[in-house]
Amino acid sequence: MSSDGRVSVFLLLTCLCLSIFLATARTVPNLVSDGLHHQQYAEVGPPYLRLNTIPSLVSSNSTCEETYGFLPCTTTALGNLSLIIVYGYLMYLAATYLSNGSELLLEILGPGIVGGLFLPILGALPDAMLILVSGLSGTKKTAQSKVSVGMGLLAGSTVMLLTVIWGSCVIVGKCDLQGWVAVDGKDTKGFKLTESGVSTDIWTKYAAIIMVVSVIPFIVVQLPQALHSTSGRHLAVLIALIISLLLLISYCLYQVFQPWIQKRKIAYVKHKRIISGFLTHLKKRALGRLLTDDGSPNEVVIERLFHAIDVDQDNHLSAAELRAFVLGMQLEEMKLDEDDLVKKLIKDFDTHPDLQISLEEFKTGISRWLKDISGSGPKSGGVKADTMKYLNDVHEDSKREHDLLGAEDDEADDTGVENPKRTTIKAVLMLVLGTIIAAVFSDPLVDVVDNFSDATGIPSFFISFIALPLATNSSESVSAIIFSSRKKRKTASLTFCELYGAATMNNVLCLSVFLALVYVRGLTWDFSSEVLIILLVCIVMGALGSFSTGFPLWTSFIAFALYPISLVLVYVLDYVCGWS
Repeated sequence: MSSDGRVSVFLLLTCLCLSIFLATARTVPNLVSDGLHHQQYAEVGPPYLRLNTIPSLVSSNSTCEETYGFLPCTTTALGNLSLIIVYGYLMYLAATYLSNGSELLLEILGPGIVGGLFLPILGALPDAMLILVSGLSGTKKTAQSKVSVGMGLLAGSTVMLLTVIWGSCVIVGKCDLQGWVAVDGKDTKGFKLTESGVSTDIWTKYAAIIMVVSVIPFIVVQLPQALHSTSGRHLAVLIALIISLLLLISYCLYQVFQPWIQKRKIAYVKHKRIISGFLTHLKKRALGRLLTDDGSPNEVVIERLFHAIDVDQDNHLSAAELRAFVLGMQLEEMKLDEDDLVKKLIKDFDTHPDLQISLEEFKTGISRWLKDISGSGPKSGGVKADTMKYLNDVHEDSKREHDLLGAEDDEADDTGVENPKRTTIKAVLMLVLGTIIAAVFSDPLVDVVDNFSDATGIPSFFISFIALPLATNSSESVSAIIFSSRKKRKTASLTFCELYGAATMNNVLCLSVFLALVYVRGLTWDFSSEVLIILLVCIVMGALGSFSTGFPLWTSFIAFALYPISLVLVYVLDYVCGWS
């Protein structure tokens, strides 16, 4: 067994022994002998002195029900706290196994169905199970009481990811900002609020927008309360459930096809960049303007260029002649060499498959490229007045778009996986084990949170809001922070995409489970303050990612501030204003 495995087992056994000790401590009174052994109890009472203790801390007169009939339970605060630690650690193990198994499966099968459908669902599985069991068992009254644990987890998980973890990733991954773009690996500005931060690609922006859209079911289910209507609340839950399921299906489909969409868009932008780069290089060698005053291709100048490139004057451009002409182009920016560019030119211009370009093919190809550029370039009208400036502007625009798409990382690592059969078995075992642990210990964890709430008087919502996300999301959170510490745009983009994606799954999958639970069991939807903080955090943090791809350091303080604001807001609205 590895050292990490031995440490995990040791911690688990230690916590389990402690929990059993504290769980059984409720039956052992805190007694000290008074030295009187011969008096009758009826006359002087028991021969012990009872010490005063903090109420409900280590003793209680109430009883508890053992989950599954054999798992330990207690009514004391310390006993329940120890059980929360044990069961929380088990849920952490379940989340870790599911995460690691999913990643191994992704390495073998690649993106698409696995990466887009199964991975997001498996990542949210521990949260979904905890939410499900929070109101699944017991009477309707009991379920209504315990379901606040599920809402606390739903809200706490989303808020923690988008505030504490989001802000931590900005601080850990910060680099010097030039405009809104971070310079990879360069961190000389210290903690200057506007000159230091992180930047991401365009896909992170899309992920933030999708997350904002995913809050629609929260708005729908909250409409009757907002309108102060007592009727139609059950119908609102059903409508919100249907919308949430549709959003879940749509998001999974987007995740399935997103790699294909990304590759297609990157290929298009890369081709556009090649066109603008080649035409810019062509213009530098041309004796005249490539476009006439009316914006049409100047065939005389294009023909003159053809003959300048055609060294042997055979009226055909060979691969060698094209290679000689493109020497000097900055191809390394596009991750191309001369041979790659020549192949693309021949493929795009050569209408007769003879691996060379005739005069007519050259004129037709250049004219087509000029028209493509004039239709997709800056809308400044400069194409007629200054062809060179216009081409440079188009080239710079395509370069920025190429970078925003994260196209510098589109070359996948094709090294493969060693021993795929063994890796597949390992991945499946991890997924099965993680699922079993999550399924078995979700119910006990919800019970001990509820018991801890009874013992301490702290509302179960606040306990689950703070404690449970630490168990179900800690592995994902630590990985995100470590990943962002590499201080590269690629890793920052992946990190923030994952955070927005996890929040989206909470808003669609976990909410779908919660809404289904409320609807099927006929529970009352009374979570106005909780919905408000979810909407507040998702909209604010989603807006930061939707309107910009750069996050200066000051954005992290907004993120951090939203966490305590959320807790205070729920307390004030529920216990001061009487919303609940």
